[in-house]
Amino acid sequence: MTSKELQYLEDALGHEKFFQSKCNEAMGMLHDEQLRSCIEQMAQKHQQIYASLYGLL
Repeated sequence: MTSKELQYLEDALGHEKFFQSKCNEAMGMLHDEQLRSCIEQMAQKHQQIYASLYGLL
């Protein structure tokens, strides 16, 4: 893996962690269960993407 590819993966991992934290933050403020469930699914999807990217390392 080239240094440029490694840098891309590091950036992508950071973005996915950021998205997860924002989803979790939003879930803490929501009272609507339907919307909360939707955001929870988004957080799980970002966790899966993070795991896939991390697996490339």
